[in-house]
Order: sequence, then structure tokens, then C-alpha cells
Amino acid sequence: MKYSTFGKSGYKVSSLGFGAMNLPSVPLEQAREALNYALDHGINYIDTAAAYRNSEEIIGECISHRRQDYFLATKTGARDYATAKAEIERSLVRMKTDHVDLLQIHYVNNVTEYKKAMEVGGAYEAALEAQREGKVRYIGISGHRPDLLVKWIAKGQFSQILFHLNLAQPFALDELIPKAAEMDLMRVAMKPLSGGFIQPVDRAIRYPYSQDVHVTISGMVSVKEVQENLEAQRKEVGPEERRELEQLALELGEHDCRRCNYCSCPLEIPIPDVMIASKFREKFGLLPKGDGFFKRHQEKITSCADHDPCKVVPLCEAKCPYQLPMSSVVQKAASFY
Repeated sequence: MKYSTFGKSGYKVSSLGFGAMNLPSVPLEQAREALNYALDHGINYIDTAAAYRNSEEIIGECISHRRQDYFLATKTGARDYATAKAEIERSLVRMKTDHVDLLQIHYVNNVTEYKKAMEVGGAYEAALEAQREGKVRYIGISGHRPDLLVKWIAKGQFSQILFHLNLAQPFALDELIPKAAEMDLMRVAMKPLSGGFIQPVDRAIRYPYSQDVHVTISGMVSVKEVQENLEAQRKEVGPEERRELEQLALELGEHDCRRCNYCSCPLEIPIPDVMIASKFREKFGLLPKGDGFFKRHQEKITSCADHDPCKVVPLCEAKCPYQLPMSSVVQKAASFY
């Protein structure tokens, strides 16, 4: 396991972090085994959120007795002071701890939500109060818009930044990671498999591992998955492999979708998943989770071309800040059926 100094915290953090979002989907004993195996084998960064069902409670039940062994990060999705304060207090109770090492203002993707969280009476005020009380050590922010995140971190109010970085979403490399490195922020990459779509797994994990980030969070639910992720980071990425991975990311990122979720679809098609999976599906095929996604959404996707309100101007495209051709990509996806 590779360790590095985690921004200004001074903490020696493992390059692989344990993403606990999916633990509620497996039996408790399986989650317990996975978490403790990870800690036993050098992973010392645990990521969760108030919104991840009972993920925080699972952490409290399974590894709170080993609290000194890991850097604990959670998130609040609230935008106002009162709700954020309540979520912070609840998180501490759930995880059976008197403090979290990192609290992130979660899933901030537009200017309006950012302003709500940062204004007087906002969630950031609750985070600062908790920090003064010793319940939170550091405050960070997470989001899906690297072009906005780079502006927000520049204000100097956060110690950490959490962003997408995978072979199909390399966009944080343009400005966000260089700015965060310049400011010596804690840099945490998420979704290396883009939520279970990207394969081969080892190359997917090694791509963010090769970049200027401290931790790559991978969602894991079993000892086998922990072993697979650890193996992918067993050796350093050399210059030639790095060039190959970066070239692949340029190709697979041509869809240009940031997963900002501005594009609400009247048919409830999860457009970002279709967009991001599009290039990977053509080149490598998908992991079982990705295949399952397309099977579940077959009827919606195949209905896209015939939806009357979208025939002149697709409603989703009018909302996209990047003016992406989402309708044509969805309709191309329908051809796979």
C-alpha cells in the first residue's frame, strides 16, 4: 500500500480508500468482514455519508472499536444550518464516535445550492461550529462540476475536495486537480468504476492511482472486492502505462458528460449513466452491474425516439450546461437491444 501526506492534515493516508455507500446492500457479517479485512491490510480511509441508507450505522457496529485505525469521512447533504447540525450529530451517534476527521458539504452541483450552503444560516456554518466543538476536524466539499468546484475551492474555505476521476470521466485533470494541489488540499477521487460500469477493473483502479490524488475511493462490499482493489494498486504505474491510460481516458471521455444531473428526462431515463457508459460499452462491454442497468431501463431507453414533446428540441439537451447531444446517444443505446 502506498501512503502519502494528506494535505495540511499531516495524516499518512492510504492510496486506496474504502467506499461504504453500498454496504447496506449486503448482510452485516459480510460488511464486517470486508471492513476489517481492509483495515487489516492497510486501508485507513473510510468514506460514507448521512444519505447512504444505514451505512454509517454499519461502520459504527463493525469498526468503531478500531477508531484509531482510520481516517473517517462523512457528508451532509443539507444546505441549511439546522438540518446540517442535526445530521452531524446523528452521524456521530450512528458511527459511535465523538468526532469525524472530515465532513464534506455533499453533492454541490450548482451556484444556487452553493450559495445556500455557504450563506449565514447555511450548512457551512453548522460545519464550522462542529469544528470549533471538536466534532469535525476538517471541512471539505464534493460535487460533479469540476469547472465550478475549482472556483469554489479557490476561496480558501475548504481543506478537502472530492471529485469524479475515472477512465470515462477524466475532467478533473484539466483545472481542478492542479488548483487543489497548488493549495495543498486533500484530494480524493471517487467512482473509479463509474458506479460499476467500467472494466477491466484493474486498469480502472490504476488510472486515478496514476494521477496527483491522495486517495481513490472504491465502493467495496466483500473481502474479494477488497483483495481485487488492493492488487490493482500493488505496484506503481510507470510512464508508459500512464501514457496508455491517459490516452484511453481521452478516448473514453469523448461523451463529455460530467454527471451534473441537470438533465431531467420526462421518461426518467438516467441520462448520465447512458452517456458515460456509451464509449465503454462500445469498446470493452460492461460489468454485470452495467448490463443490469441497461436491462432495467430498456423500455425507457427504447421509448426515447418516439416521445413527442422531445421530437423538435429534446428537453434534456436544453438543460445541459455543456450542450451535449444526449438524445442521439440515448437512441444509439437503444440499438443495443
